[in-house]
Amino acid sequence: MSLALAARLARRELRGGLKGFRVFLACLALGVAAVAAVGMVRAAIEAGLDQQGAVLLGGDAQMEFTYRFADAAEQAFMKAHAKRVSAVVDFQSMAVVGDRHALTQVKGVDGAYPLTGSVGLSPAMPLQTALAGANGEPGAVMQKALIEKLGLKLGDSFRLGTQSFRLMAVLTDEPDSATSGFTLGPRTIVATPALAASGLLVPGALFRTKYRLMLAPGADLAALKSQAEKAFRDKGMRWTDRRNAAPGIASFVRRIGSFLVLVGLAGLAVGGIGISAAVRAYIEGKTATIATLKTLGAEGRLIFAVYLMQAGALAGLGIVLGLALGAAMPLLLAPLLGRMLPFPAEFALYPVPLLQAVLYGALAALLFTLWPLARAQGMRAAALYRDDGRGHVPGPRTILAVALTALALVATAAWFSGLVVLTLWVAMGVIAALELLWLAAWALRRLARRLARSRALRGRTALRLALGAIGGPGGEAASVILSLGLGLSVLAAVGQIDGNIRRAIATDLPERAPAYFFIDIQPDQMAGFLKTVKADPAVTGVQTAPMLRGIITKINGLPARQVAPHSWVLRGDRGVTFSARPPKGTKITAGEWWPPGYNGPPQISFAADEARDMGLSLGDTMTINILGRDITATITSFRNVDFASGGIGFVIAMDPAALAGAPHSAIATVYADPGAAAGIVGAVARHWPNITAISVQGAIDKVTQALSAIAAATSAAAGATLLTGFAVLIGAAAAGERARIYEAAVLKTLGASRARILASFALRAAILGAAAGVVALFAGSLGAWAVMRFVMQSPYRLEPGPAIAIVLGGILAVLLAGALFALRPLAARPARILRARD
Repeated sequence: MSLALAARLARRELRGGLKGFRVFLACLALGVAAVAAVGMVRAAIEAGLDQQGAVLLGGDAQMEFTYRFADAAEQAFMKAHAKRVSAVVDFQSMAVVGDRHALTQVKGVDGAYPLTGSVGLSPAMPLQTALAGANGEPGAVMQKALIEKLGLKLGDSFRLGTQSFRLMAVLTDEPDSATSGFTLGPRTIVATPALAASGLLVPGALFRTKYRLMLAPGADLAALKSQAEKAFRDKGMRWTDRRNAAPGIASFVRRIGSFLVLVGLAGLAVGGIGISAAVRAYIEGKTATIATLKTLGAEGRLIFAVYLMQAGALAGLGIVLGLALGAAMPLLLAPLLGRMLPFPAEFALYPVPLLQAVLYGALAALLFTLWPLARAQGMRAAALYRDDGRGHVPGPRTILAVALTALALVATAAWFSGLVVLTLWVAMGVIAALELLWLAAWALRRLARRLARSRALRGRTALRLALGAIGGPGGEAASVILSLGLGLSVLAAVGQIDGNIRRAIATDLPERAPAYFFIDIQPDQMAGFLKTVKADPAVTGVQTAPMLRGIITKINGLPARQVAPHSWVLRGDRGVTFSARPPKGTKITAGEWWPPGYNGPPQISFAADEARDMGLSLGDTMTINILGRDITATITSFRNVDFASGGIGFVIAMDPAALAGAPHSAIATVYADPGAAAGIVGAVARHWPNITAISVQGAIDKVTQALSAIAAATSAAAGATLLTGFAVLIGAAAAGERARIYEAAVLKTLGASRARILASFALRAAILGAAAGVVALFAGSLGAWAVMRFVMQSPYRLEPGPAIAIVLGGILAVLLAGALFALRPLAARPARILRARD
């Protein structure tokens, strides 16, 4: 076989234009564009986080401590290595104005804040000028949402704890807000010295201190981090620097970006159906050419090479178009995306995501063109002249090549995304969905064929015609259901998951969750707090527990992260409680609780599920750093902890003697009618201004917003899949236009009116669309059930609203695609069409 000859033949055939390959190009371009656009946005965010790391962090590096200030040795280390140091204290509190109160995230700052970036205020003024205050009161700045909720005006006073502050300006821009983590209230900034008389930073109160370091140019961040962690990590210090200023955001962006790329690959799978159909139709149109070449002595390998080169050239064109579209969309939408994103993004052309999109597109194009090309390769010339090559099945080499290409595509996606398990699940889900859709198309054709002959439908000509067309040879059922069904399946799954989560939040949680959490209750305030809360008739229950915060540093003498590197328990600090007896409702699953009055070596009761995940056993030792002090204790029992109940739940409980003398506060959960709970908060705020109330419903709303944003992003990626499917639909409708013209000519000859013919076309489209929608709903609901059952661990129920929308969407899509090519068949003149057919 001569490759030069194959290239010359391929080039000559391509001179005839792109007719028959428009769907091929559209499907491939849309799939590549979706993958490239998601990759570009992710790269822009990662570049923004990297380039503005120091601004986001508030310095070149940060040393963070849990509920304590840095001690003398830690401060000496900072001064020895940093040119400038700024200390920030961060905590939640209640802002109070008369009878009005609201939760706020308070940031206490020193005179050096911010080391980098600038704070935006309205009216414009230096931050330190605003914090100086007026009329003997220290100043404060607040975000607009909190000001409006409290009904404040500039110059008004409000309280944080027992200290009065004067509102001096509206906080419009906080340079280090992206590294603040998950917050439940709008921001208030005050000067840290002004908090001294507030009663909010007493020993045992819940707060964090963050020391930002401005280093000399060229400072070795890796070496400095190693020194700091060696000296202070066992005391609960956490190090962050500008190289990864917002690790939580970076990890989230990386994971959600990878997930959306996988959803985009589902779009390429849908496009692959269109690619395969376009190649098959093109090959069928070249039957005479292939037969002639074979008669003249052309080998099957030469035929394969000719059309593979053509497909490769067109795939290259489709990939280029997809890259152009995928790169242009983020750049054009950069101003809008920049305002929507809560963190910086540097929009530019990034080669890595574009190269990844090229590789995805090339593998997808190869995967879906190999099979139809191999069918043409093995056809005999005589069969081709008789137009009888449809039964040929490619050989084992082709099957192996298809399998290896599919494996390469999945392996590439797993490698680039870093989510190997998720990639495999998505790949298996796509394959299973395609098989389900193909079986549904096969069953629909058989059912339509049988119903079309049914006596029950006599007299319903339009319906019988529609069913006959669906069940007849060469019908479009498979292409319609496959192309439309996968995109609708993803949308159905997203809609059902989102609906079930919202239903669970709206109906399940209020029945069992408390109305409020109260934190920072000092030991001498507990009796009065309980008396006040229980006196309210709206309160149905109260739970309390002492609480400290600690960081698990070692397990059995080894670094904790080395023993259980993937455990969420080791990510940051955890609540620690103590009790002489097991709290009410505690179920011990292994071991025994310490006896009352126990005063021996420290003991721990650990959450059973988390212990199982971490590989812990009874008798293991655990070192916990609490307020800078290491406490090593032995695990003597495991117990069930139900975090889903919304009540008090601690992973770690210790015997009281182990924490004797440690400053601590208490936490309380109050169960009450949500409508009456606000009065309880007001009463507590008046008596004990240091106690902070956190609305459970407010926290749930925050989580719901985050989940809704993820659902919206996934729906957008699924929309690209659906758009690709619609392109395949249009291609199928265009390919079937000639058959419809002939069908309409025959029906007109037999006396059918245009209205009846149009009705049969519409019924055909409605049946196919409804079938695609129903099958997609089934596949999507199955996926949603798996997510709710095994990931969310929540019951699943079919949500009717999204379900109806999916079915109606399928009908509408097929109707629109069919309507684009219905005019010519209806307008065709039977005599001319039938004469041309002869």
